[in-house]
Amino acid sequence: MSGHSKWSNIKHKKEKSDAVRGKIFTKIGREIAIAVREGGADPNNNSRLRDVIAKAKANNMPNDNIQRSIKKASGEGSGVSYEEITYEGYGKGGVAVFVETLTDNRNRTASDVRHLFDKFGNSLGATGCVAWMFDRKGVLILERTQERSEDDVMMAAIEAGAEDFTAYEENYEILTAPADLGAVREALEGQGYTFVSSELEYLPQNTVAMDPETQEALDKLIENLEDLDDVQNVYHNGEEA
Repeated sequence: MSGHSKWSNIKHKKEKSDAVRGKIFTKIGREIAIAVREGGADPNNNSRLRDVIAKAKANNMPNDNIQRSIKKASGEGSGVSYEEITYEGYGKGGVAVFVETLTDNRNRTASDVRHLFDKFGNSLGATGCVAWMFDRKGVLILERTQERSEDDVMMAAIEAGAEDFTAYEENYEILTAPADLGAVREALEGQGYTFVSSELEYLPQNTVAMDPETQEALDKLIENLEDLDDVQNVYHNGEEA
C-alpha cells in the first residue's frame, strides 16, 4: 500500500522521546472535557471519549487521572468550557502550518499564537488558507515485534477496515477514515495488538523540502507553540531535504 512521507514517523519519534508528561496530561484532560460535553461520560456510548481514553493510556496517563477528568467534565458547574479553534499560516520557505487549539479564552489564544508566528518570522493567515492541503485521518502507530510478520499486521489492519498501511524501520503506521479510528483500533486490540498512539491527525497531501535554516525556524515555532497549554497539535507539510 502507498506510503505517506516520513513526516508522521518523525513526528511520533519526537513525541515518544518527550519526557514532559504533565503538560501532555493537561492537554488530554481538555480533550476529555470536549468529548464528555459532546457525547456524555459513558465511553461505551461515546466513541470520541473512547478514542481519547485510548490516547491517554498510550501516553501513560494514570487511570485515576482519566476518571477524575471525566467526572470533572460531567459535573454540573465545573466552570470551564473549552472550544476548538484552528489557526493556519505559512512558515519560512512556504511551509504550511496548521494549529489545533482547545481554549477557554479565544482572545488570549489568538494573541499567543499570532505572537509566536510573528516572533519566528512566519505568517499567520486566514481560516482555510492551508487546511485544504491536509487530510483528516485516524492514525494508529504500532511498534514492530518479532511475534507477527509485516504481512500479518498488514492483513489484520486491512480486514479491520484500515485505508492504508506503511511499514517503517521501527514501527507500522495504519491509517483509517476519521469515523473508523475507534472501530479499527478496537478490532486490532481484540487480536492482541497494542498501540504506541491512536488519534485523529491532519496529514499533508504533499510535502515541501526544507533546507537546514527553514527546518530550524520551523522547529522553534513548533516547540514554542506546543509549550502553550491551549495548543493541542501542530501540523505542517515540511520535510527535511
